[in-house]
Amino acid sequence: MESSSKGLLTQVNQLWNLLDDLAESNPESYKKFIQQQLKEGKQLCAAPEPQLCLQTRILKPKEKILFINLCQWKRIPVPQSTTHPIPLSVGRPEDMSETSDVYTVIDVAYNPDVLQAAEKDQVKKDQLIQMAMKCIEEQFQFTLSHFYHITKFKIKGSIQRMKQNLMRIQTDGTDLRENMRKELTLEQIRSSSVSNPDHFPQLLLPKDQVSDKKGCLIEEISSAEIQVDMERPAYELKIVADQNEKPLKMELKVELPGINSVSLCDLSVSQDDLLIEVSEKYRLHLNLPESVNTEMTTAKFIKEKATLIVTMPLV
Repeated sequence: MESSSKGLLTQVNQLWNLLDDLAESNPESYKKFIQQQLKEGKQLCAAPEPQLCLQTRILKPKEKILFINLCQWKRIPVPQSTTHPIPLSVGRPEDMSETSDVYTVIDVAYNPDVLQAAEKDQVKKDQLIQMAMKCIEEQFQFTLSHFYHITKFKIKGSIQRMKQNLMRIQTDGTDLRENMRKELTLEQIRSSSVSNPDHFPQLLLPKDQVSDKKGCLIEEISSAEIQVDMERPAYELKIVADQNEKPLKMELKVELPGINSVSLCDLSVSQDDLLIEVSEKYRLHLNLPESVNTEMTTAKFIKEKATLIVTMPLV
């Protein structure tokens, strides 16, 4: 312990000497370096904020309702490019109860820019949700239902609980702050005074933490790893009314070219949304304009037209 402290003190002294040399030899470069570190330090200290909440189910090992809080967090890096994996952070599952109902809550965080880009794009939003669910399955050995619906509330549980859950994982195992000190090496300080003064060392995540699936501090998942590129089929959704123009039911017609059997169609319906997945080829997720009676919902497949017809009586 004593030798470790002395070694750390030596490194700190060397670091300060290098910064002093940089300040004397290149004041402008030193100023930019300090400003960059302050900016990144501010981002590092920012807490996650809730974006949306979705409800699905854990199927295995034990069936249970699952709420996933999608949060924005400046602490999470943005993808290096559109072809690189998208970083995300997953908190621990927490079991909660309301009266006799027991459910699980898991918090997932993306960079705010990533969530903002998907805010008005349903395909991108669904892709991020599927990525989060895949990460949860891999990390906790869960099997999830990939049918979900977005709730009317932004977060399940308190904001304080969510912040503690996501920020707590940084201090498990190896101390993140110690890793950050290691990441800001003496060689990086030296390099900031050479050919490119605008290129400064990063004081964010150590690379070995970014891709460590065991700790899952920051998980990187490529969109190519999951089935999010299934085609969205053509469909028609209409509300059928009686002679007094009172709405009775909704009818959904979905065209599925190349499909010749209803056994290939996987249909899930809740009161306010619907999911159809067909043989890893088609995927259609709709938020329904009216609440429907799921117990009375029926579906039939017209083989000659390769069309699925779903009839949903209104509540």
